[in-house]
Amino acid sequence: MKRLFLFVALALVAASALSSCGCRAPKPKADHLIFIALDGWATQSFKDSMDRMPTVQALMADGCYTLHKRSTMPSSSATNWATLFMGVPPEMHGYNAWNSKVPVIEPYAMGPNGMPVTVYTLLSQQRPDAESACIFNWDGIGYVVDSAAVGYCLYDPGYHDKSDTTYCVAGYTERSALPYLREHKPVFFTFYIGDVDEVGHRCGWESAGYQQCLEEADAAIAAVIEVLKEQGMYDNAILVVSSDHGGVGRKHGGMTLEEMETPFVICGKGIAHKGEISDFMMQYDVAATFAKALGLQVPSEWRGRALPVFEK
Repeated sequence: MKRLFLFVALALVAASALSSCGCRAPKPKADHLIFIALDGWATQSFKDSMDRMPTVQALMADGCYTLHKRSTMPSSSATNWATLFMGVPPEMHGYNAWNSKVPVIEPYAMGPNGMPVTVYTLLSQQRPDAESACIFNWDGIGYVVDSAAVGYCLYDPGYHDKSDTTYCVAGYTERSALPYLREHKPVFFTFYIGDVDEVGHRCGWESAGYQQCLEEADAAIAAVIEVLKEQGMYDNAILVVSSDHGGVGRKHGGMTLEEMETPFVICGKGIAHKGEISDFMMQYDVAATFAKALGLQVPSEWRGRALPVFEK
């Protein structure tokens, strides 16, 4: 009996110590985190064509947003998607060249799968039973999410005919994202749409073609939301729509705000803040915000900070 009493007492002391030092695992803010990743979605171009994206406008009205999330430099895709998922700037993760598939310089640290730790790495370590997925139509994404840690990782390249400027976001969404959502109901799901960046390069970030592509991306987001509602996930989900970089003319990679500023929209369960976010946001803050939503502890080396938008 004395031994049992001593064991219980020690357990209570240990629990109290964990709580007081902040070591207790944080609680997820929602059952699902759905990230719609629009490559090349520029703030300035979005401002000029907001009426083309009524679904995103509704998410902004229902949740909170900033139109001034800033990319790292260079304002290129691989560098910024790596930053977004890894929670550190490029001088730390090393993916600092166009289309980086491996670090160009030695990273600050390596995770268990031979690359820097990502949100997916943390989820697989801390919540191993949580279903995760990433579907993308540009192969570069597979190199920066830690695909070995992702439960379902699909590269679907057939999203447009590279010989012309026709795009089919709807077909890609219906073929790849919607069936997966219906069948698996993931805890963390990234659905990457590369068409916006492609049409920016081909037609220009200020072109009618770019605005049309934003309209198609908005319709894809609406289709995802419809499936979330159909499957009973929507009321227990957090939705995020954001990007890696903007663009000007037919390019990006430079140091103008047109190339570096992108929207960040978040809404759903557990989001207490409404309206425009006044806090300044960098690309690496996305990973920390995702980790907070998923109830994950982040490495001390991460430079990102979670936006103060959640319910306590």
